[in-house]
Amino acid sequence: MFNYNKLWETMEKKGITKYRLTVDHNIRKSLLHRMRKNESVSMNTLDNLCNILDCEIEDVVTHYKDSRD
Repeated sequence: MFNYNKLWETMEKKGITKYRLTVDHNIRKSLLHRMRKNESVSMNTLDNLCNILDCEIEDVVTHYKDSRD
C-alpha cells in the first residue's frame, strides 16, 4: 500500500500548490486526485514529481507492507 501524505507536506514546504503543478508543470488534476486517494501511480510520475519538487522519493510516497497472510 502506498500513502502520499508526504507529497502534500513536501509541496507545502516548497511553496508549490496543486494549481502550480497543473498549470506550470502539466500535471493532470486526475493524477493528483488519484494520489489524494492513495491509488497507485507510475514510477515515471514519481520521478517527475521528485524532479519538480527537487526532493527524494521518500519525500513523496511511503510504502506500507500489506497485512496479507
